[in-house]
Amino acid sequence: MPIKDPTAGFMCYTAKVLESIDFDSITFVGYAFQIEMKFASWKLGFKIKEVPIVFQDRTKGQSKMNKGIVKEGILGVINLRWQSLFKNYRRRVRTKAAGSV
Repeated sequence: MPIKDPTAGFMCYTAKVLESIDFDSITFVGYAFQIEMKFASWKLGFKIKEVPIVFQDRTKGQSKMNKGIVKEGILGVINLRWQSLFKNYRRRVRTKAAGSV
């Protein structure tokens, strides 16, 4: 993907992008969902633009990060990339109504 941080927290999608993605085919949940949404958008041929933002350090509460999230973020992303090399990921995530993008 042509971006530096696929986990960036703020994202905007056009209606056309959202209408083109079959959400039942998105396998990640939680934190890694952001990564797969960007990957799916990119694989469907949409442009991705990264706009840097600055996060303030946490001053209250606790992180929700756990081993499951880390595992999905590392192993899940490797598996996603591996599958996209050998299977038609684009066909899997495209909605039937979207046809070719």
